[in-house]
This record gives sequence, structure tokens and C-alpha cells, in this order.
Amino acid sequence: MRWFLVTCLGIFPMLGCGGGESSTPASDAVSENTGVDVVEAPADAQHAEPKKKLTLAPLNMGRDSVGGSAEPGAKTASAEDRMNAVIERLKPLQVLLGGWRGTTRREFDGFKAVDQHEWVWDLQSERENPALVMSSGGKSPYVDEARLTWRNEFKDFQLTVTSPEDEKRVFVGQFSKPVEDVAGDDGKLQRTFALTFVQTEPADAKEQFQYTFNQQENNRYLMEISKKRGKAAFRRFDTVSTQRDGTSFALSDSDYGEKTCIISAGLGTISVSYKGQTYWVCCSGCKAAFEEEPERWIKRAAENKE
Repeated sequence: MRWFLVTCLGIFPMLGCGGGESSTPASDAVSENTGVDVVEAPADAQHAEPKKKLTLAPLNMGRDSVGGSAEPGAKTASAEDRMNAVIERLKPLQVLLGGWRGTTRREFDGFKAVDQHEWVWDLQSERENPALVMSSGGKSPYVDEARLTWRNEFKDFQLTVTSPEDEKRVFVGQFSKPVEDVAGDDGKLQRTFALTFVQTEPADAKEQFQYTFNQQENNRYLMEISKKRGKAAFRRFDTVSTQRDGTSFALSDSDYGEKTCIISAGLGTISVSYKGQTYWVCCSGCKAAFEEEPERWIKRAAENKE
């Protein structure tokens, strides 16, 4: 018996149980949408600054909405925290916002194809998982719709592409070239990066695709499409050279004064009014989200300032 008590006392102190607090996700306040007016406005020009590389601080959001595990003792993230974490990771990509027109290098029936598409914020379809979404309206030979978001539990980006043939492909990606803002010849800061995605679904596909968004400057990026069969290496299939329609949308890390988007903090190009007060949003996606719940976004912007 003495041996049994000594053994137990020697073992029990070595055993521990981690415990953490958990908080119920805060419900989002829903308010009536009254008196919202929309006015289009041109974007402001940007001024040159020294070349700089953006760095993203690690995000520890605890247990996420799709099953990621928190560290022992970490608090469970609220729905608002999860949304903010994704928006923060996508901010460096806001230069994609707006309409684009491109041409392929491959020829179709003897001619290069035209690619027209637009990127906007989607803050409504998946409340805790906002995304940058692209739609071509059937005017792209490769992508009809795309949804680009950040997965905090895996620390990577996810791209879901629907082809013109209505085939859905899922990709995961990382920066193959880091985000940098470089002063261009025109005296404006030009954003550059390369974000490469490799197809993960459908897993049994005979062909595997790779997409790279190669941002050359604020008004130009390359959509590079590669593919492979079996265990062969990826080979470039086509490159779509795109040019922005109209003026440049803003970068994500500057102060745009009163024309800061109340949702994304990018450059506001559309003014919206609520209860006699004017606010700015950066794209039609943010405009739609603001019109649906103006008080929610006004409250969030005020909290972020604090």
C-alpha cells in the first residue's frame, strides 16, 4: 500500500489539463437601412514614397470557424474577430479591386482572346469569411467566377475558380514574390507581388492547374496559367496580360483622409450617405455591405480608430 501511494503521488503532479476560456461569438447588430444615397466620385492620385516591403504580423485568432484548434488557454475568437483577421490578410491584395481588360497570348481560332473581369469585396455571402471575388460575365476564356480568401487555420490563401464550362476548381496558395510598394517612373507608388495557387480539388483530376497573379504595378497584372499531367512539372499554358479600366484603385496601407473606405480602409471611390453623414467605400461590394448594415460598419470603424 505504501508503494502504491508513493507511486500515485509521483505520477499525479506530472499530469495536467489545459483549460481555456471560450466566448460565444458576438451577434452582429442589424439596423434598418434608411436614407442611403450613392454618388460616384473619381479616385485621388497617389504620391511617391520610398520603396518598402510589407510585413504581415502573425494572427492568433484561437479556434476558427472551420475547425482550427486554439492553443491551450487561448480565448475563442468571436465572429467579428475572425472576419477582421481575414480582411487584414487580404488588404495587401486590394490593388486588384476594379475592372480589368486583358488579352491572352494563346490564339483561339487564329485570334487572341479578350478577357474582361472585375474584382470586388464580398462581405455578405459568408459573414465570417470575407473574400475578394472576381466575375467576368462570360468574357474570360478561363475564369467565369473566382473567390479569393484567407484561411487562418492553415495560414494560406484559398482560391475557388469556376470555369466557363461550369467546372469548379479549388486552389491553395502563398506569395511566391512578397508584396512591395515601389516608386514608379510616374512618381506614384506601384504595388508588386506574385501570388501562386496550386489546385487541390478535384483530387482525381487528370490535369492539375496552377494560377499565379503576378502584379506588375497598380494598373497592370499578369494572370499566368500553368498545368501538368501526373507527376510531370508544371508548364506554362497561357498568360493573360491585363490592364486596369479607368483610374487606379488605392493601396491598402496609406492614409486617404476622408476618402478612406469605411470597411476596407482602402481608397474610397464611391460616397454613400447615412442619416445625413457622408462616408466612403472602395468598391461595389463594400457599398452593398454598407447599404445592408450601415450602423454595423460605422460602429466597427469607430472601434478600429480607438
